[in-house]
Amino acid sequence: QVQLVESGGGSAPAGASLTLSCKVSGQTFNGLTVTWFRQAPGKEREFVASNFRTTNRLYYADSVKGRFIMSTDRAENAVSLRMNRLEVEDTAVYYCAASRRLILSTLRQSSAYDYWGRGTQVTVSS
Repeated sequence: QVQLVESGGGSAPAGASLTLSCKVSGQTFNGLTVTWFRQAPGKEREFVASNFRTTNRLYYADSVKGRFIMSTDRAENAVSLRMNRLEVEDTAVYYCAASRRLILSTLRQSSAYDYWGRGTQVTVSS
């Protein structure tokens, strides 16, 4: 059973940076796609960034491309999300999700993921 635990959320002013971490247990990264989603109040959960299992290529939502950086620490079995130049619109609960079996065409769909963390709140003030 894969377990995911997020950490690193908090409050920050617009323009600042925060780094989130997702610790993965129960399986190593081999064959595992790990993805960050976020959900703002009153909105649907949306894709943020992902490391696709087959190619280890990184994918980003257009809204965060160039500002957020996802990285993998295989020694720690963890992924991080460095969020730079934060905007008020980045305010949301950020979730880490994982799947052993999804295909590339479903990468951005939350329904394709089997395992989820509890989420960590990020609040950006103007």
